[in-house]
Amino acid sequence: MVWLMLLVAGVFEVVWAFAMKQSDGFTRLWPSIVTLAAMVVSFGLLAASMRVLPLGTAYGVWTGIGAVGAFVVGVVVLGEPANPARLVAAGLIVSGLLLMKLSSPT
Repeated sequence: MVWLMLLVAGVFEVVWAFAMKQSDGFTRLWPSIVTLAAMVVSFGLLAASMRVLPLGTAYGVWTGIGAVGAFVVGVVVLGEPANPARLVAAGLIVSGLLLMKLSSPT
């Protein structure tokens, strides 16, 4: 259950990052509201998962999900480049996330 909470927290991190981009520096109301709401959910779920998981594991996985998720949204939705080096970098982050999960004591 704690890993599911952490996964959802990471997804909400991607939501707030994308909404922040759409807010144009917090000058657009609705994307700004979505950003703040998603931040509250993301941080709340991260905090709850840290009650069980070690700090380094929870925070590392949360930021990794956010980084790779934002990369995917950037490529798919915003048309950012997906060159080989960026794809390898994303793959390395995913590999690190899997290793973090496998080496976690919980």
